[in-house]
Amino acid sequence: MNIAIFGAGGFGREVKMLLDQINEVEEQFNFIGYFDDGIEKGTEINGFSVLGGIQDLNSFDGELGIVFSLADPKLKKKILSSITKDDILYPTLIHPSCYIGKDNVDIGEGCIICAGTIITVDINIGKHVILNLSCTVGHDTTIGDYSSFMPSVNISGEIEMGEGVYCGTGAKLINQLKIGEGTIIGAGGVVSKDLPANCTAVGVPAKPIKFHNE
Repeated sequence: MNIAIFGAGGFGREVKMLLDQINEVEEQFNFIGYFDDGIEKGTEINGFSVLGGIQDLNSFDGELGIVFSLADPKLKKKILSSITKDDILYPTLIHPSCYIGKDNVDIGEGCIICAGTIITVDINIGKHVILNLSCTVGHDTTIGDYSSFMPSVNISGEIEMGEGVYCGTGAKLINQLKIGEGTIIGAGGVVSKDLPANCTAVGVPAKPIKFHNE
């Protein structure tokens, strides 16, 4: 499959590394370059070109796989809504070192699951979710579309998350919680109680410090 990465920043380069490591085990992807509206078309990044922005993607000739290396859930959703090209595929990328249970684990299209991540059993992960390096997801957990989890986030069992949740590096979520859509959990935060939608929560224990627009 020809594949490109939308987002040519630091995490985009790490996703290219992930593609290389998947291909070392089994050749699956032919990487052709990056798309990014914020970087000049033709810019070279580690030997590969920025192919343009969303307009160039929509006019690209031929079937193409796209993966979004964008941590901001709202931005991911916005850009996806701007894609009009019909023959786009959204493969899920899973690093070969990940441990994923065989019992009732459902992972949506377009997800990025990085090295060292563990996903246990009876878990539903939505579309275009990022689980960065060394995250853990415990049993009976649901994660909404477009959510992003930075390195070393620990999600305990029986947690229900809405769409577009963002967790900073090292955040920890205790069992049996509900996290509202659009909520941001700061780096190192420990969540021990339910959090409402569209808030930013920080600290130990994590508490909402502000609310933001949907």
